[in-house]
Amino acid sequence: MTDPFGFLRIPREPVPARPVGERLRDWREVHAGQTLLPLVSRQAGRCMDCGIPFCHVGCPLGNLIPEWNAYAAQGDWLAAYERLHATNNFPEFTGRLCPAPCEDACVLTINADPVTIKNVEQAIADEGLLRGYMAARPPERRSGRTVAVIGSGPAGLAAAQQLTRAGHTVVVHERADRIGGLLRYGIPEFKMEKRHLDRRIEQMRAEGTLFVTDSDIGGAVGADGLRDRCEALVVAIGAGERRELPVPGRELDGIHQAMDYLTFANRVREGDLAVAPVTAEGRHVVIVGGGDTASDCLGTALRQGALSVIQLDINPEPGPGREDGEPWPVYPKVYRISHAHAEARGRAGRDPRLFSSATLCFEGDPAGRVRALHLSAVEPAARRPLTGTERVLPAGLVLLALGFGGPERAGGLRRQLGLELDGRGNLARDDGFAACGGRAPGVFVAGDAGRGQSLVVWAIAEGRAAAAAVDRYLTGSTCLPAPIAAHDRPMTALGRMRYGTQ
Repeated sequence: MTDPFGFLRIPREPVPARPVGERLRDWREVHAGQTLLPLVSRQAGRCMDCGIPFCHVGCPLGNLIPEWNAYAAQGDWLAAYERLHATNNFPEFTGRLCPAPCEDACVLTINADPVTIKNVEQAIADEGLLRGYMAARPPERRSGRTVAVIGSGPAGLAAAQQLTRAGHTVVVHERADRIGGLLRYGIPEFKMEKRHLDRRIEQMRAEGTLFVTDSDIGGAVGADGLRDRCEALVVAIGAGERRELPVPGRELDGIHQAMDYLTFANRVREGDLAVAPVTAEGRHVVIVGGGDTASDCLGTALRQGALSVIQLDINPEPGPGREDGEPWPVYPKVYRISHAHAEARGRAGRDPRLFSSATLCFEGDPAGRVRALHLSAVEPAARRPLTGTERVLPAGLVLLALGFGGPERAGGLRRQLGLELDGRGNLARDDGFAACGGRAPGVFVAGDAGRGQSLVVWAIAEGRAAAAAVDRYLTGSTCLPAPIAAHDRPMTALGRMRYGTQ
């Protein structure tokens, strides 16, 4: 703790985003060039270095937040960078993408504004990169054991890096043409520029991790054959089973799954396409869904030049504060405004969201293309349409951002490996991340594939924990840190946290 009165003297001041009018004209990050180290150091000085740091509880990775806050407040960026990486392989990802449940668990939140933990994390990561602190850390010796990782999202990458550093030969298989999973094709450029992902992949290559793209395990490449060629297998394929909207008119042209839309937009940014096959340019856009993917679609549609954008959320509008059933330090469901929502408000002068709204049907034109969406208000509890509340919205493009229902059901991976599903439709596993029902031992499940749709910070935490389980399976013991158990919640995981430097 650098200043015992910092939290009393210094008000919360987040790093400012670029002006809305400026950032809607490009695809650069919302905070590009806005790190402002003096501001970040001053904000880090608000940390109270609590005797019981509940921010650890709020973070699935168990990040050493008070420690790197103190170093950031002192301007010791090397020490801050090292403590940040002690628990997190990719802080430049989480500093940009995580919704920061740690801030809602900050003790200051009880009766004041929390520390700007997310801003501090991103600043430490970015400053460390600028100063050359990120170097490849290949293992001193090789174990002679081979591990295959299926999926190159945050869980797969975290598991692969940990296992490579433990001395194993790790091959990451990705069915797409580039490494990164949803980090590559699901996250828009304005939230995280892909140079950050590319830099980490190059570090991992330098450490010895091998990558194979266009490798559809369970399809063109047999999953059972791959298992026979390695001593352990990590399944980190994410939760790609998209939820549908079975209402009349769903078959009309112009209605698309959000992830297809975002992938096309990202491929344009990668240079694969000159123009996206699905674009919001010149159209009235309606986004069905209230989560992060819907917000990503909103920001993308605004940058593509949509005539208007409306977002439908079936949930009631949250209040500004915690409900009685969401006491501190629980991450509460409160009214939040994403950067995309702020952009829409800046352009149209109002919140683009319609809460407590359900889609009844779609209306098409004679050519079979969607032209309108019929909706109604819903009862808050039962979510049933309320009679007499029907409205019609013009819609030339409808994007379905309804979340994901576990790993994709199509494909032969699960069948070839003999994996079972749990009651929620995810790949079943035990408390040690070992897959249930596998025809051969040594198959492990990490990330959204086993946990269900979740946050990037949970994916990295699960990748690290699964890597420790794999290392123990291969060698009988492990020195890799395991921040969580398979089915732990952050509150119950605190007592079992184990830290280790990378």
